[in-house]
Amino acid sequence: MCGIVAYVGPKEAYPVILKGLKRLEYRGYDSSGVALLNSGLKVYKKKGKVAELEDSLMGKDLHANIGIGHTRWATHGEPCDRNAHPHSSSNGKLAMIHNGIIENYSQLKNELMKKGYQFTSDTDTEVLLKFIEDIQQNNHCTLEEAVRIALKRVVGAYVIVLIDEDNPDTLIAARKGSPLVIGIGKGEHFLASDASPIIEYTKEVVYVNDYELAIIRPDELILKNLGNEKITPFITKLDMELAAIEKGGYDHFMLKEIFEQPDTIFDCLRGRLDASLGTITMAGVQNNIDQIKNANRIIIIACGTSWHAGLLAEYIFEELCRIPVEVEYASEFRYRNPIVRPGDVIIAVSQSGETADTLVAIEKAKEQGAMIFGVVNVVGSSIARISNAGAYTHAGPEIGVASTKAFTAQLVVLTLIALKVAHEKGSIDQKRFIHLLNELHDIPEKVRTTLQTAEQVKTLAEKYKDAKDFLYLGRGYNFPIALEGALKLKEISYIHAEGYPAAEMKHGPIALVDETLPVVFVATKDSYHEKIVSNIQEIKARKGKVIAVVTEGDDTITAMADDVIAVPEADEILAPILSVIPLQLLAYYIGIAKDLDVDKPRNLAKSVTVE
Repeated sequence: MCGIVAYVGPKEAYPVILKGLKRLEYRGYDSSGVALLNSGLKVYKKKGKVAELEDSLMGKDLHANIGIGHTRWATHGEPCDRNAHPHSSSNGKLAMIHNGIIENYSQLKNELMKKGYQFTSDTDTEVLLKFIEDIQQNNHCTLEEAVRIALKRVVGAYVIVLIDEDNPDTLIAARKGSPLVIGIGKGEHFLASDASPIIEYTKEVVYVNDYELAIIRPDELILKNLGNEKITPFITKLDMELAAIEKGGYDHFMLKEIFEQPDTIFDCLRGRLDASLGTITMAGVQNNIDQIKNANRIIIIACGTSWHAGLLAEYIFEELCRIPVEVEYASEFRYRNPIVRPGDVIIAVSQSGETADTLVAIEKAKEQGAMIFGVVNVVGSSIARISNAGAYTHAGPEIGVASTKAFTAQLVVLTLIALKVAHEKGSIDQKRFIHLLNELHDIPEKVRTTLQTAEQVKTLAEKYKDAKDFLYLGRGYNFPIALEGALKLKEISYIHAEGYPAAEMKHGPIALVDETLPVVFVATKDSYHEKIVSNIQEIKARKGKVIAVVTEGDDTITAMADDVIAVPEADEILAPILSVIPLQLLAYYIGIAKDLDVDKPRNLAKSVTVE
């Protein structure tokens, strides 16, 4: 959650920080703020989006060569000016920004209140800052040492960055459980939650690890552990381009990212799939093939949209690899007492690679002897580093809060893994294997064709934008797509939507059906086709409005449904990659029709780094 940006160097800090906050606003946007140091420490913060902070600072003297900035997704305390970051110390000499949650903040706050400290916000962040201030004053130590002592007491997740009036060329930062990237320029340094604010200035970055503390000056970067031992920074070259994080002529990032999917899927396949030779090249799988193909079971751990990708992968793995698969919500898996044994393979799926619940879940499974295989989008992310092996999805930066291109990239990578394992295991015959490789090779172009339905879907959005509820139904491989379509509509339009297995509809949800309820059937041609035709008839008999996503040429459902969106024919294992595209577009266009901010839906944030 929360986006952090900081700068120290010869440039004017405020424009760098402001631009960075706008690029990180997908991580949280209920308030924002900056702290700048020049002839005293000045802190400015404002409820609302970054543009409101910018407007409030027009005409102010913002000159400074060092500063910190923050855009917030509220955890402790409602969104308001006083709870916005940065927070200030009691003596006014320190300011701090924070991403994460301090779990023992209440205990620390009680201790500080007994010492006479007063608090102006409801946040755990202010508690941590004043705890650091108290340590510094009582121990007569440097800020660096005070931070180190404080973090040994802290329970929870954090990235913190502090600015100090008494050390006007130095930033202090530390990380545990939330991401932090440091960009290395010429006589300057940039700090951010991810690389998007940095790429404009430098491609050399350092990813800070858990329990590391950074001391940053214009021409110096020192990394230490909490034991005060120096660590040699590992410098990585970014392969991201600036154009990837800009709208490129589209009205919204979400629409841009939906239309990028032919290219992002092609990038997922490039260098991995060679249909003409009948090969799949994935080093992370090949180097661990014996462990994966002989797994007692595969447990897929994920959250949100990634969980839906995992659910579809369960169907594919069991069908092709004949290995038992369980799909777990990471937030549930981490708190119960799951049975995990050596010989189990955990596949962790996450766009950001920083999802807090998923991280804790795989750490727990790793301790119990399971092999961890990460499927993530962000290079150098925490899940990528903690995994024994893995595969990047190569979807590129996803700025829109509601995941679109990352989802289809996850489906493609998980399908590649299943096909590779099945082929190595001998659980798929060669003819079927080659057929699926050729089908997968054709998917990017079929996605491009599917996107041509956009204007048709836009018309449907106008027709159904005032509906109060939606029901999404699918069977087999299309059931997870029904769940994903419902989630997208909820996220983007704020319309209540429920995804359900079509056959289960009779066990409750059919009670909701009347002439006002739009029912979306994901009904591409597959082995369940006759069954889903029967389910559509059951809805029509009760006067429900049927919107069907069908395979081109399906005259049967076309004759029955109120509205039909056709996608190209594909093997039933791969058809979900196509059938989800109209559902993404439907959510987008209904959100637009309702005049909502589709890139930044209320109450949501992109990278969920807190519980």
